[in-house]
Amino acid sequence: MEKTVSDAAATTENSGKQGIGDFITKTRAELDKTTFPSSSDVRGTTIIVILNVIFFAAYLFLVDHAWTYILEGLTWVVNKIAGI
Repeated sequence: MEKTVSDAAATTENSGKQGIGDFITKTRAELDKTTFPSSSDVRGTTIIVILNVIFFAAYLFLVDHAWTYILEGLTWVVNKIAGI
C-alpha cells in the first residue's frame, strides 16, 4: 500500500508527540554512532592550519610591500613626466 501525503503528515504528527525521555534516548543512540578524531589527528591538522596561516601571512605581507614599491615607483615616474 502506498503512503499518501496525509499518511505522511499523520506519521509526522504522531512522532512529534514523543516524550523527552524518548528524545534523549534517540539522541544518545545517534551520539554513539559518531566518531571523534584522535589527539594525533587533531595535533596534525592544527599544525597544518598554523603553517598555512604563517605562509599566507608572509605571502600577503610580501605582496603588499611589492605593490607599495610598484605604486611608489609609478608615482615617481608620473611626477617626473609631469614635472612636479
